[in-house]
Amino acid sequence: MLPRAERTERTLMHHGNIVDFYQDTMKLPDGGTEYFDFISHKGAAAVVPILPDDRILMVKQYRNAIDDYTLEIPAGGRNGADEPTFDCAVRELEEETGYRAEREDVSFLLSLYTTVAFCNEKIDIYLAKNLKKTSQHLDDDEFIDVEAFTIGELTDMVLTGKIVDAKTIAAVMTVACMDINSHNKNRR
Repeated sequence: MLPRAERTERTLMHHGNIVDFYQDTMKLPDGGTEYFDFISHKGAAAVVPILPDDRILMVKQYRNAIDDYTLEIPAGGRNGADEPTFDCAVRELEEETGYRAEREDVSFLLSLYTTVAFCNEKIDIYLAKNLKKTSQHLDDDEFIDVEAFTIGELTDMVLTGKIVDAKTIAAVMTVACMDINSHNKNRR
């Protein structure tokens, strides 16, 4: 078994709107001390919305961190650490795409940590089928275009570097490896 470092102190350096930034004091297995950056995140949820013709709805939006537009599955942060990710995914689906799905038509797909080296952000990703058209309910700072693609088109965009968002890559490749029509709703 690998020896573990031990956190001896965690100091809040900055409290932000989305994340909190900490400096951790770590005692290393060899007895030395090191300082690690740690970003705390309340968690998020995302959804792969599948239309009746099996095309997948994607959202295109500007992302400040990379100063570019991205093509992503709909996603968003939880309203609080206690909000179930299922509820977050259902909410974000309608807010961002203008489509909704009944609870029984939404099933768990996978979970992932976005950046394990310095952040605890965990995203639960769901599949949504039998979508009903409603209308978008975007936040004041959101400007989103919605487009639909086949899984083959999305896989090609992943493999050619046109899709760069990690949660979207994981979701697209997972769906590509399975038959979306036989996904087990009770997998979780």
